[in-house]
Order: sequence, then structure tokens, then C-alpha cells
Amino acid sequence: MPAGAPRSATLRATLTASQFANLHTFLVAARQGSFALAAQELALTPSAVSHRIARLEASLDLRLFERLTRQVKLTQDGERIFAALQIGWDGLHAAIAGGDALAGSVTVHARPSIAQCWLLPRLAGFAAQYPDLSLDLRVGNDAVDFRAGQVDLALQYGDGSFPGLASRKLMDEWLAPVCSPAYAREHGLFEMPQNLSGATLLHDTLAWPACAPDAEWRLWLDAQAPGVRLPARSLRFDRADLCAQAAIHHAGVAMGRRQLVQPWLASGQLVLPFGGFALASPQAYYLVHSGRAALPARVQALLDWLLGQALDTLHPSL
Repeated sequence: MPAGAPRSATLRATLTASQFANLHTFLVAARQGSFALAAQELALTPSAVSHRIARLEASLDLRLFERLTRQVKLTQDGERIFAALQIGWDGLHAAIAGGDALAGSVTVHARPSIAQCWLLPRLAGFAAQYPDLSLDLRVGNDAVDFRAGQVDLALQYGDGSFPGLASRKLMDEWLAPVCSPAYAREHGLFEMPQNLSGATLLHDTLAWPACAPDAEWRLWLDAQAPGVRLPARSLRFDRADLCAQAAIHHAGVAMGRRQLVQPWLASGQLVLPFGGFALASPQAYYLVHSGRAALPARVQALLDWLLGQALDTLHPSL
């Protein structure tokens, strides 16, 4: 680039037809956070993806990615261009599909338990309602970095505090112990919380950010059975659905989140000992997104659909 030439002039000069393939490659690599995954999606080799990105960076005179050992990370310039390209690509999809049609891809990050137990059983309905929208679902317990522009919407379980982000409450939650019918009979748990001392407790150690490993159990015992001590025997997991699955297989008593375990209660695989008392959880499910700009129509459509699905959720008396 000639000395003193503005980058906008360089950008105008390089956005020729030959550059659109490189821009699309960059868009996919930024969304995937990996040249190897982008290569799979684009039916290219990782080397070809790397060369395309390198040519794009040279033509724009910008460094778009930090090359790390096993991944790539967007630079500040990369984040800015990715955000602009995503909006433009969505508009192109909509124009091709017929003007007002919703099209494109939405990337959602969800905590594993709600993804497995609540979201997945409903996705067929979303696909039927929005056939031109593609959903990229990613799960994990790690905090979501919206600055990288790789996640459009996150489904979180927490206290509603998301500094610097926008959020909408999706639904409340209630806590109640659950176990298999056989385990309840064996340990005399149906009406006697005191018998819990002879049971094995199943803990979700990452129930919400920065919580104690037994936080849910302590909340429930303080409210329902303050004289009962936590048993020494326990099994620990990092997902509530794994606790419930272990309970189904007679491993112990889990603290069930009623929104997640209701299908297993309805089928009889799990039961509610101790009279079925359900404690309102101090945590709830939230839809979280960047607050820096208005949501694209494709993301707003998913958010509205999820809020509609939550209208049919469980009341604690059920």
C-alpha cells in the first residue's frame, strides 16, 4: 500500500470478484474459530484456507487472526470486519431467499444440561418454522466471549447479572431431590428426609458460576430439612443432566431441576422423595447477547421463538 494511502481506498481497490471467495473463507473461519473446521465446511484443505486468509490480510493490509498453537483468534480488526461481514452476508441470504425471508446462520452457546434436556427436544419445531435458518449449537460451561463475534446468543443459568451484556429471562427453575423408585424404597426416602444420611448424593459442581460444589443441596436442606446433615458419600459431575442420569441408574439422589427432569418424572424413571417439595431456585435461565447493537433479524427470530417455547414450561405444582 502506498505511504499515506487510506485503508478505505485499499479496501475499495481489493473488493474485486476474486476477493469474495477469500472474504467468505474468512467469515467461515471466524465463525468456527479454526482453520481446520473451516476447511471441512468449505471442502478445502487447511492449507488452502490459510493461504486464502493470508492473501486477504495482505490485500487489506490488516492482521485478522492471531495464530495460536491449536486455534486461531480474531484480532480487534478481525472482530470488526467479521461483525460487518456477518450482517452483510445475512442481508445477501435474505435477498436471495426473497427479500423479507429469514435466512443465514445463528450460533448459540448453551449450558450442556439445558441444551440436552430442554433445547434439543424442541429443535425440530424451530427447523420447521424457519427452514432457511441454520442453527450452530455449541455447549460448554465456560464463559462466553461475545467480543470475538463467534456467538450470537447464549442460553445461561445464573442470577441475571451479565455485566456489559443484554439479557432476557427465559424461565424460572425449581429444585427438588430425585432418585429412582428402587433407590427410594431401598433407603426409605419417600417421607423421611432424615434417612438421607444413609444415601449417596449426586452433585452438579458447576450448577452456576462460582458456586460451591454442594450449593443446590444446601439451599434445599436449609429450606426443607434444616436439621439434616449432608451425607459424606457423594458423586460429583459438571452437568445436571449427568446427575439425573446417574440417579436413574440407582447411583444416589440428585438435586433435580424440575424444568430439566420433568420427562423422567413423567415416565416414572425418577421419583420425588420427601413429599416432592420444590424450592424456587435463586437462579434462572437467561438469553444473553451482546448489547452493542440491535440484534440481526435472524437472531431476533430465534430469541422470540425460544421465549415462546418457555410459555409452556413447568409450574412447580405440576
